[in-house]
Amino acid sequence: RDVGVFNRILLFCLDNVGQSFSANSLRKYFVSENRKVSVDTILNYLNFCQAAYLLKKVPRYDSVGKKLLTVEEKYYVTDHGFRQAVGFSNVASIERILENIVYIELLSRGFQVQVGRINNQEIDFIATRQGETEYYQVSYLMASEETRSREFGVYRLVKDNYPKYVLSMDTMNFSQEGIIHKYLPDFLLEDNA
Repeated sequence: RDVGVFNRILLFCLDNVGQSFSANSLRKYFVSENRKVSVDTILNYLNFCQAAYLLKKVPRYDSVGKKLLTVEEKYYVTDHGFRQAVGFSNVASIERILENIVYIELLSRGFQVQVGRINNQEIDFIATRQGETEYYQVSYLMASEETRSREFGVYRLVKDNYPKYVLSMDTMNFSQEGIIHKYLPDFLLEDNA
């Protein structure tokens, strides 16, 4: 076991919370750093991080093909204090941090959570509990039309009637076309047991 490699993998995950990557892309990174690390070793170290409750892996789901994808998964940190402790700024990564907070909240509410993909667009979270599905997009602020179009637009591709939410730090209600916008702190304070 190589503690240095393990630390680099953990730091990479902490710095890239909520970003898609594969073990092979990490292997290529190590090759560029003149370090030979196998995909199996990287996967083992990622599994160790999950077993120690440092990270949670979220599978990616192809909403068109209705199948789980085995590459380009996302990892979220179980406690943002870990990021702060090693010197990463939660403020500088606010968009991904808010996404991480929503992910942990959905788990605490008993949902099984996946990242969705539909026609090369991403649905932040597909949350399923007791046979019911809900969709979530997370954004820091939606001041621009471009951001609103991106966050709400992906739902036009989803051909079902399950609830669809966009969560942000905006207090103004941007709900449209049956898609519910919620102020993120209100969502977190809901009694949703």
